[in-house]
Amino acid sequence: MNPRHDLKYDYSPWTFWGSAADSEREAQLEYQEGIAERLGILLGERAFLSPLANLDTDTLSIGVGSFIAAHAYVTGSITIGDDCTINAFTVVRGNITMGDGVRIGAHTSILGFNHSMDPSEPVFRQPLTSKGITIGDDVWIGSNVVILDGVTVGSHAVLAAGAVVTKNVPEWSVVGGNPARRIRDRRDTSGAKPAAQPPAADDRMRSALAAFANTARADAPTILARSWRPAADGQFLDRPGVEPTVRAHCDAIEIADLLLGSVPPQLSREEHVRRLQGLQDPVTGLVPELGLDGPASAGGLRFGAGPATYHVLSVGYALDLAGSRFVHPIHAVADTDPASLVAQMDSLPWRKEAWESGAWVDAWGTAAYWNLTQNHGSSPGSLNTLFGWLMTHANPLAGTWGTPTDDTRLEVVNGYYRLTRGTFAQFGLPVPYVERLVDTVLEHSADPRYFGPGRQNACNVLDVAHPLWLAAKQSNHRRDEANAWARGQLSQALGWWRAGEGMAFSIAPESGNQHLSTLQGTEMWLAIIWYLADLLGGAEALGYRPRGVHRPEPAHYLPTL
Repeated sequence: MNPRHDLKYDYSPWTFWGSAADSEREAQLEYQEGIAERLGILLGERAFLSPLANLDTDTLSIGVGSFIAAHAYVTGSITIGDDCTINAFTVVRGNITMGDGVRIGAHTSILGFNHSMDPSEPVFRQPLTSKGITIGDDVWIGSNVVILDGVTVGSHAVLAAGAVVTKNVPEWSVVGGNPARRIRDRRDTSGAKPAAQPPAADDRMRSALAAFANTARADAPTILARSWRPAADGQFLDRPGVEPTVRAHCDAIEIADLLLGSVPPQLSREEHVRRLQGLQDPVTGLVPELGLDGPASAGGLRFGAGPATYHVLSVGYALDLAGSRFVHPIHAVADTDPASLVAQMDSLPWRKEAWESGAWVDAWGTAAYWNLTQNHGSSPGSLNTLFGWLMTHANPLAGTWGTPTDDTRLEVVNGYYRLTRGTFAQFGLPVPYVERLVDTVLEHSADPRYFGPGRQNACNVLDVAHPLWLAAKQSNHRRDEANAWARGQLSQALGWWRAGEGMAFSIAPESGNQHLSTLQGTEMWLAIIWYLADLLGGAEALGYRPRGVHRPEPAHYLPTL
């Protein structure tokens, strides 16, 4: 065979199965068989491995129709989906998982590991660390891109040639530069960035964000210690002087993850997990408040009632941040058939209590997600029924569920945030009537009763910031106005941090105890500030990104969907 002909397939492997001679195909299959036996590789049909590639993996799984070209260097534990291409001279090392349809340009480095840098030892003696890299489906990674350890690249993203990716990349984003920054949404078919969204926040805002985050990180150990009640079975309090709660423990885990990149140091990771898992009632799958006896407590333990409903979110995501999950399925959701779910949805007080209804849906959707992570799932068809009901019951004039009144839009907007957080946002689906939603939310955002200086509380600001952020992923409708509101709220919020204490849930002094700094207020405002900053193109200056209840990316571990 002509050597030049051989090299064609090594450097353009996608042409192999369509044009290679029978002898060349037999040689490739023989090579695959030998290297699979030596390395324990799992190979899909019509995959191609160039003999010129250096494969030295601990584990390697390659999907159907995926290719590794010449001089690629692949080591570690690697999972490659279907229809993926690793081009020539690409480095893929560490713990790497990529979905289907990923295209990786030549000379790119995907580095799912790092060196420690303790100054007490030379670098060459430092142990390696690995958080791993996850790449979604339908991702185009250009040539000479570098992706660093710990990054998640969302599905449908594009990483421009030469980008150095140090932070997570949201779905559908086009990013570029060093460090990589979001350029636009891939679905913006004009090919240009929205005029209302600057490529990055101005230097003054970025400096303010960085200073705020540095202060918060420096104060984080003090804040966690302040809310810890030491004892033989020490517990977390929302603030000094109150009783411990389940949510306080979960908020402490969220704050430590955001600011310290670890669990709260008061307990080991294993003890955090043991305690939270031990709170779950095996009969219902719910988590009662501390001091209650589950089903035997007053009023019983049932889905939709009391703090146990919010604990579906807070405990579930706290366990997720600690690298674990619920032990038992949440039976109230797992056992709900489609007809019963429709009856429950119809019975919610959408007209009078849109927030309460949205919170119920948030918890139901999140419980369905946790059940999926345990491979329990729900009654067949229930999750599809949930989204079908929501799509057919959205208000086309307001973009919400429930109808705004002449006096206020507070209920429907706040309910909208809770509902979409646990459903559309959590499962990565577009929301309906997005432009009408923006109209409703912006009208509400101008209400001085809730957003005048000194009148804000964390729920009200989050419940506007998140819908505007979610809508901006689909539409540029009234983006200038949304950015102006975000800029005004952000400039105020950055001044509300209290040294060594964190932030209060409510800013208004007349709000009583809600004016005092708490774990809940601190956790929520840290997330709010991230969303406001991201609307303005400057969130990377904070150096943190929510990963728990208020995570911007969809929950991605859905093995049964």
